[in-house]
Amino acid sequence: MSESFEPKNIIVTGGCGFIGSNFVRWMAANHPECHVTVLDKLTYAGNPKNIAGLPESQVELVVGDICDADLLDRIVPGHDAIVHYAAESHNDNSILDPEPFVRTNVVGTYRLLHVAGKHDIRYHHVSTDEVYGDLGLDEPRRFEPDDPYKPSSPYSSTKASSDLLVRAWHRTYGIRATISNCSNNYGPYQHVEKFIPRQITNVLCGIRPKLYGTGKNVRDWIHTEDHSRAVWDILTKGRIGETYLIGANGERSNIDVLRSILSAMGQPEDAFDWVRDRPGHDRRYSIDPAKLEDELGWRPIHADFGEGLAQTIEWYRDHESWWRPAKEATERKYAAQGQ
Repeated sequence: MSESFEPKNIIVTGGCGFIGSNFVRWMAANHPECHVTVLDKLTYAGNPKNIAGLPESQVELVVGDICDADLLDRIVPGHDAIVHYAAESHNDNSILDPEPFVRTNVVGTYRLLHVAGKHDIRYHHVSTDEVYGDLGLDEPRRFEPDDPYKPSSPYSSTKASSDLLVRAWHRTYGIRATISNCSNNYGPYQHVEKFIPRQITNVLCGIRPKLYGTGKNVRDWIHTEDHSRAVWDILTKGRIGETYLIGANGERSNIDVLRSILSAMGQPEDAFDWVRDRPGHDRRYSIDPAKLEDELGWRPIHADFGEGLAQTIEWYRDHESWWRPAKEATERKYAAQGQ
């Protein structure tokens, strides 16, 4: 069923994280008529500075855990929708310790679905293309919404579990839910443990960037602003019970992305070190966004990856005080893993 939906008061879980905070900032700039309550536990990847300076009349921060049922019962009533970004999301961390991923990504989703049903409010579930597993480097196809789930890491398996909970709660209990699965995001406010900001900040720190394995693994990159726009379109115009894939036709190998960063920052394209590959490293992700484009009319506005990457590099140049506090500990952790 398709319906036009104009929310006035939404909860954004994980709204102090990378993708969530970019959505909150986009909402404040483009939909000031809609109040946003950010619910964030403020783990290492959740930073209140990510939403600092936004009007208090539009954005409110509640520090808390999505697994806290009593808290959810207190704050959810009176809201029109939950947009669920909160997740443990770093693959390397999931390999070292899967337990927080099970708790946040699976149990947390269950708690949110329960409270959304209890108060009969809309629910949008933000997920990843990694639930579909990976594709061959030369395989002539892309992920589509009805593809079978084949997660290959502790992270992607917990996200697949959460997606399936949403589907089951919609069918069994009639939860008014939608799901989006997005490709790899880049842009401002991304933690320095992630691929693109790690390479950028390594160059800024005078550290040689590091590249996993052979560098041939392919990711389908999308600017986080385009992701935000797509989530809003799905929330307000998408068909209840449906899954939409979000991608910007941005397939690039890891080595190509790293060389682009080095070139843009005035470094030789071979000024990096090879490091041990990630266990079970997925080969290729590729999103087919046709359903999103055809049904909802969404198109990416950051279609030029090189331009978006240059803007991202400049953001990290200009915001060293934001990323510097986490840099040293992040590199120590990677060094201990041989990466």
